[in-house]
Amino acid sequence: MTIPTDRPVYEGEIATYWFEDNILVSLSKSPKRTVENISGNVALVKKITNHSPVPLLIYLSDSPVPDKATRKFSTEQIPVIYSAMAMVAKPGLSKFIMNILFSLKPPPIPMKSFSEAKEAMEWLRSLNL
Repeated sequence: MTIPTDRPVYEGEIATYWFEDNILVSLSKSPKRTVENISGNVALVKKITNHSPVPLLIYLSDSPVPDKATRKFSTEQIPVIYSAMAMVAKPGLSKFIMNILFSLKPPPIPMKSFSEAKEAMEWLRSLNL
């Protein structure tokens, strides 16, 4: 994945962001997620999106499993900032993350994992969000 140079790019502690059309793209970084850095990331995304939930294509990276409070907080924040989420990752990683975050109830927004970014982008566009 190459970070574009022809549009604004936003750097956060846990991810780098940019837009492709009306879809927010996220290149995940590997630090352990905490309530503090997730809070900072939510604030950054709200600033980037003008406080309006948007579809997200996220390139996942390996990072340590967050604690229970961070997982709960992340799950609560997802529908606040995103309208749908397509995860691009090595086989098994995105399923593992979804299992961790949504072990007790289904995700609050449309979510799907992919091994190819092109398929992920097509799926997000098909949702007409």
